[in-house]
Formats: sequence, structure tokens, C-alpha cells
Amino acid sequence: MLQLDPAERARLWDRLAAAIEEYAAHVDSARVTPPMEPDKIRELLRGVRFEQPVPPLEALDFAVRNLWRHQTHTPHPRYFGLFNPAPATMGIAADALVAAFNPQIAAWAHSPFAAEAEAHVIRALGERFGFEREAVDGVFCSGGAEANHTALLAALTHRFPGFAGEGVRSLDSDPVLYASAESHDSFRKAARLCGLGTGAVREVPAGNDLRMEPAALKSQVARDRKKGLAPFLVVSTAGTTNAGVIDPIQPLAALAAQEGLWHHVDAAWGGAAALSPKLRGLLDGIEHADSITFDAHKWLSAPMGAGIFLTRDPSILSKTFSTPTAYMPKDASGLDVTDPHLHSMQWSRRFIGLKVLLPMMAAGWDGYAEAIDRMTEMGELLRRELTKRGWRIVNQTPLPVICFEDSRIPDVELVVQSVVRSGEAWISTTRLAGRTVARACITNYRTSGEDVRALADSLDKARRQVLSSAAPDRE
Repeated sequence: MLQLDPAERARLWDRLAAAIEEYAAHVDSARVTPPMEPDKIRELLRGVRFEQPVPPLEALDFAVRNLWRHQTHTPHPRYFGLFNPAPATMGIAADALVAAFNPQIAAWAHSPFAAEAEAHVIRALGERFGFEREAVDGVFCSGGAEANHTALLAALTHRFPGFAGEGVRSLDSDPVLYASAESHDSFRKAARLCGLGTGAVREVPAGNDLRMEPAALKSQVARDRKKGLAPFLVVSTAGTTNAGVIDPIQPLAALAAQEGLWHHVDAAWGGAAALSPKLRGLLDGIEHADSITFDAHKWLSAPMGAGIFLTRDPSILSKTFSTPTAYMPKDASGLDVTDPHLHSMQWSRRFIGLKVLLPMMAAGWDGYAEAIDRMTEMGELLRRELTKRGWRIVNQTPLPVICFEDSRIPDVELVVQSVVRSGEAWISTTRLAGRTVARACITNYRTSGEDVRALADSLDKARRQVLSSAAPDRE
């Protein structure tokens, strides 16, 4: 039963292709959000018993039916959420091919095309960020968290030569790293996983504009050196998760160089601005970074997950991850190639890069620039619509993340939850400057002006309900 006969495979592929096309064509007609029914789903799954096999088409239909019913539809044009766009069509095709061919990408010799294709994409993206093509190195990751973890390991290995062999036991003083108060929490997790502990992460204050303050960073580094600590890494963020803000990369790069710190830019989402001539200037200075995190499954619309770690130090990944083994294939010995497992914290892994390569081939740089610019324009439209309707925008960024509030509503969470429960759209809340605000983000190339205005209408309706229920009893 693991290998179906040709006739049954043909029926399965037809049904699968039809299901994918149905979803792509009609997801915008579905509720954006599902009802929250954990008991119903668990009861449904209790009926799935493995003692008695079911026909393959029936199993497929079961999955399709329940993904439609019990999922927040992140590909929906009215999902204004957490950097989860609709996947590019060519990315979907790429993931299907990878599942079928199932290349083993730990060893170059097992899939030369996959290994070289990923290296080609990494060099091309590195050039867009301003790295010299000959020096670009990098690796595909499960996501931004793994890429940021890789950056932390690379910085430790670069700054402390004994770290790779002896770990933190080899260090004469306690290492510390610096990130903005608005940076992603994956750095705190990475510090814990590296054995440094979260106490090694220095949270540098952000100004009223939510950007890291270089002067505050410089002062913190000086204080830590005076205490006998060992600063080794500074992290800039290009597109914060909360508010889409870009740290002042240029002065932070200069300060990092002056202080001898590895400079990493977490551009997981906002890095796609490098593909737009209109937005590229927002990333000035990123070409001086030692490493960059970039997630193609965010603003490049690759299917989940397609994180990328980029560096302009062509030796650091080998120093960080190279591990000799007796059992790995040696078919490519003597060739000028690199085994991917020697460049990554992963070993056996999926051919992630194909779902980035194929969409890039089909759309080209100009196609991506057009899509990114259009989503940015939809962000501007949403700002205008919200302002016109009496909402106050509380973040400042040219990128399409919009945080907003209404001073008449003490708990904006009530408005957001009303919108989400309606199924009309998905937005969220976050904390900025000590208060809870609503947050909407546009990273879906399918989102139109009609979708933006529909969100504004849903918010207005929910706000009226909240204000009405909070009004004092006049009887």
C-alpha cells in the first residue's frame, strides 16, 4: 500500500491537483478564521483508526476537507497577520517535486543539482544585499529562528576561537550580545540553547520611533567591558515583528566595526525591500553586515518554511559546523564542492531552495519588485482608510505593518477578537510603548484595495459594538 498502482496513482494525482486548484481559486470565498473547536477536532480524529486501512482517495479527501474547515487561511487576501503570505504558485509546484524526488541534501554527491541550486540562490540574494558575489556564503534553514541561532553560533566561533571545541568552558570572560528591545525573541532562545543563558542578551533601549539607539548601544558596550564582560555580537533588525521598524543599520554597522563586534542584521521579513528599487535605500548599511537572516517564506511568498542565513565571511560556516565522519558519502572527494551538512546545524534535510529558485525564475527581480511595491501601496491605503475613520496610527514605518488604536476604547483586544471571530479577517494585537494596540500587516500579493476597505469596515463594525456595549445605561 505504500506504492499505489499506476491507475490509482493517476486518480490520486488528479484529485490532489483538483484540490490544490480549488483552494487557490476559491480561498478568498472562505471564512478567514475557523471556529475554535478543539473537542470537535479531537473527536473527529478519534474516528481515525489505523487497524483498518481506508482507500487512498478517501484519506486525501479527509485531509482536504478538514484543512478547509479547521484552519486560519493565511493565503486568504484578508489575512492581515504575522508575515504568512499566500504561497507563489511555482513554490507550490517546487514543494511537490521535492516531496516526490526526495533528494538527500546532506551530502553534495547525493544531489549535486540541489546543492548547487541552493548555493546559486544564496549568491544571488547576497548580491542583492550588497555582498561581493565571490565572498557570499550561506545556508537554507527551517526559518528565521534557525538562521538567527546560526548567526549567534557563527559570532561566537568568530570571536572565541576555542568555542567550537571547548564551548563556554574555554572562555575567560562571560560573552554578551546586544539587540533592541524590539528585536525578535529568537535571540533569547538561541542564547539559552547555546549555553549562554538569556542573561547574556543585553536589551538596548529603543527610542520613541522604536529604533535601536546607537548611543545607548555604545554606552552599554562600554559598561560591560568595564565589568570584564566580553561583547561579541550586535543585532540590528530590518523590519521588526511588532511594528515593521528598521533600525539605523548604517551607524550600527559602523559602531560594530569600531567595537570589534560581529554585526548581524535580522532582515527576516523586511529584507525583501532589497528587491525593490523604491525601498532599497531603507537598508543602507546592510552590505557591511557580517551576516543576515532572510526568510523567503515571508515577503517572497515561498511556502513554509524557507529561512536563509547569509554571510560575507566564506569560512565561518565551515569553522562553526564542520564535523568529520566516517560514514558520509565520499563520492565528491577531490572536487571543489561543499557538503551542506558541514555548513549547517541540520544534517539530513529537505531541498528547501527549490521553492525559492522556481518562483525567482518565473517572476524575475522585476516581478518581485512589482509585487513588493504593490503590497507596500496597500499598506499606505490601509493607513489612509484607518486615519479617515478615526483610528490613530502609532508606528512609523514605510513598510506595510500598521499599528493603531482608538483612545475611546480602553481594550482594543475586544475589537480585534470581534473581527477574528467574525471570520471576515484576521488581525492581531501587540504591545508598543507599554500599551496594547491593534496590528495589521500586508504581505499577501493577492490583497487588493477592496480587501483593505473590507478590513476597515469590519473594524468599524466591531468598534461600534464595543462602544455600544460600554455605553452607560441611560434608563
